[in-house]
Amino acid sequence: MMKRTESIREFGGYLNRYVHPSKVCKCEMIFSVFLPPQAENGPVPALYWLSGLTCTDDNARVKAGAQRYAAEHGIAIVFPDTSPRGHDVPDEPERYDLGQGAGFYVNATRAPWSEHYHMYAYVTHELPALLEENLPLLPGVKSVSGHSMGGHGALICALKNPGSFQSVSAFAPICNPVECGWGNACFSAYLGDNRAAWETYDATCLITAGATVGNILIDQGTADEFYDDQQLLPENLAAACKQAGVPLKLRFQEGYDHSYHFIATFIGEHIAYHAGAMRGRS
Repeated sequence: MMKRTESIREFGGYLNRYVHPSKVCKCEMIFSVFLPPQAENGPVPALYWLSGLTCTDDNARVKAGAQRYAAEHGIAIVFPDTSPRGHDVPDEPERYDLGQGAGFYVNATRAPWSEHYHMYAYVTHELPALLEENLPLLPGVKSVSGHSMGGHGALICALKNPGSFQSVSAFAPICNPVECGWGNACFSAYLGDNRAAWETYDATCLITAGATVGNILIDQGTADEFYDDQQLLPENLAAACKQAGVPLKLRFQEGYDHSYHFIATFIGEHIAYHAGAMRGRS
């Protein structure tokens, strides 16, 4: 059961916020959905937007400017939270890269995280099923995108579920988390010391192991501090895609950083890309 807690009229549609009890995360989860004006006449395709470290559902819906383009193309946008939350949910308050706000889109297997931190199952199965049952969304017609940690999430969701998403894109994604500091810190906490388990949630490793998708679109800013710090490693993903024959369009955007200013600049192109991919299925 989902309860609507907010409804804002914009671009001819509605930006709604909901809360519901999650079975897989074992807590109440909050998410937002933009329904374009076309949804008043029948079900529409949906783009799932996965946000990055420290974010909630609110960041992208306020800062990305995506709803204007979604209304033009007649697609919904789903903004999940980035982790389970609540007083009973484990956290590391002194860290921004672990715990609440940093679910990393994995199904945790190591205590104390394993009871609640199942964001992979949440965004790939529980949430889409809930929304397709309760909102005017076309069953099974969906795409996925995201930023940073959420870009990592978008890539692995598409790669681990062939055919479930019509398209995938990302802004400054963490492309090879087993080889970067963020990934090592979170994967060891959530999944333990078994590197083979880490690799099942790493886009570069998944492609090397044979996973594939029809096409990947990635934008990466050249002035991104986390790119310079070797947290994102898009070249590793590009090399794996080239070796495996997976089509990747990796665009380096001169002078852009890691912020939503970067995302807002190119989000219209990403939404057009996803709308085109989903149009043939709607």
